[in-house]
Amino acid sequence: MYVYFSGIFMSTIVSASLLSSNLCHLEREIRSALTAGCEYIHFDVMDGHFADNLTYGIPVLEACKKAIPEALFDVHLMIDKPQDFALRFLDAGADILTFHVEADCEPRSVCQIIRDYGKKAGITVSPATPVEKLYEYLDCADMFLIMTVVPGFGGQAFMPHCAEKVSLLKDEMNKHRLNIPIEVDGGINAETARICVTAGADILVTGSYFFSKPESERRRAVEMIMR
Repeated sequence: MYVYFSGIFMSTIVSASLLSSNLCHLEREIRSALTAGCEYIHFDVMDGHFADNLTYGIPVLEACKKAIPEALFDVHLMIDKPQDFALRFLDAGADILTFHVEADCEPRSVCQIIRDYGKKAGITVSPATPVEKLYEYLDCADMFLIMTVVPGFGGQAFMPHCAEKVSLLKDEMNKHRLNIPIEVDGGINAETARICVTAGADILVTGSYFFSKPESERRRAVEMIMR
């Protein structure tokens, strides 16, 4: 098992993106993901400004966390001003709170808000942004998320060139003898997962590939991603 919160990194883990789940049955879908072997539940938040879409928000996260407190919620903020909402999402149950380096914020300050709360801070980079933008935050982030699709909608095709960002970031961390988890999100399936893991990814977010499967086939889908 991958034990993230103790700082031991033993294997790749899978985070199930609720964006592609049956939203009428969120509790059942979360339990299905956990039963299938997903260790994180990826919770995408979009404000209609930073990303061209609107999704669920704080009340939904709070309800999910109350219903399934053992689930680890990997909350991805695709919003303009993460500093204005970070504490509210943390209060609602976020275990990992990730925001974009392209957002209207000072990333170091947002990381401090999250860490002061006792949770993990992640910084995300979109496909069009050079991964080098993350290098100056190696000392303040607990995780980095490389988007392999354009933020906004599930079901998009994986962008192969984004895997190089994972390799570059991993190389930069190696120079400083750091081992910060790298997550990838977008178009992840059994084939693209191998590309990302080979490049150095530790956490794989899967949405449509996982939730399109019948419940009886979802454990196998996770095994195929992790093989």
